Amino acid sequence: MTHTENQPKTLLEAVTYYSDNAHCVEHIKKHYWPGGEVCCVRCGSLRVKDVKNRPQFRCLDCKYDFSIRTKTIFENSPLPLSKWLAAMWLMANTKNGISSHELGRSLGVTQKTAWFLSHRIRLAMQETSPKQLTEVCEADECYVGGSRKNWSNKKRAAIPQALDHKTPVVAMVERGGKAIANVVKDAQDETIQTEVRKYVAPEAVLFTDDARAYKSLGSEYWHMSVNHSAKEYGRGMVSTNTVEGFFSLLKRTIKGTHIHVAPYHLDRYLDDQTFRYNERKSNDAGRFDVVTLQSIGRRLTWKQLTGKVV
Repeated sequence: MTHTENQPKTLLEAVTYYSDNAHCVEHIKKHYWPGGEVCCVRCGSLRVKDVKNRPQFRCLDCKYDFSIRTKTIFENSPLPLSKWLAAMWLMANTKNGISSHELGRSLGVTQKTAWFLSHRIRLAMQETSPKQLTEVCEADECYVGGSRKNWSNKKRAAIPQALDHKTPVVAMVERGGKAIANVVKDAQDETIQTEVRKYVAPEAVLFTDDARAYKSLGSEYWHMSVNHSAKEYGRGMVSTNTVEGFFSLLKRTIKGTHIHVAPYHLDRYLDDQTFRYNERKSNDAGRFDVVTLQSIGRRLTWKQLTGKVV
């Protein structure tokens, strides 16, 4: 993404620059219509005019009124774009994430509003169709959830000891490249193998630990493993240190910043963490631009977020 000379490069510059609504509109507009010419978001017609006394456009062909918020994560939000863009800058560039309480205090909105806003931004961080990893890759699984010892006596009594209360996550990380992480329904062999086959190309080199789930993949990949049970954490170039580093960042973000993440929202927090990991080689302005671009064509309503509608 190219940058103009006056485009902000730091948080202070961004807050100052985007306090002007005209700059916010200009920023979103150049991502919505990269060619510079506004077209109808419904029919694609170029016969568009400004609506008098309203920040909207009207298509002269299908008679549809729309704005730069239409069909974006900003749609139907009463918040000014200055607060949206400040939130996007913070979430894209805060290494260990930012909680809804902290975001609410920073923007001057309620925690509930900040929580809804942050999940809509996480939707913009989501990579919908990730390409398969093709180089040296590492795969592993982890479990995310609170420790039973920290539960109340009432909760311990309600949930049996044998019941698995943590959420399994499978991640594949390409050394020096991207990470792909997903919540899975269980950590059974077939589930893990399906994830690996989906996101790791057959020509890739695959390193894992010695868990049973990965052993049968040796016939499909150039596969080597390390034996963690024997305290073997590296053998030459064979290790899972990269994917374990990714999990370390994820757990630090959840335990240190968000404190509690409901299992049915964990996939969005994975999108958040994966985005920052995959864009780590970019700069603050570059990550902000990517989130802005990916906010177009996506929408998340309150009912969808809270499970009241699919």
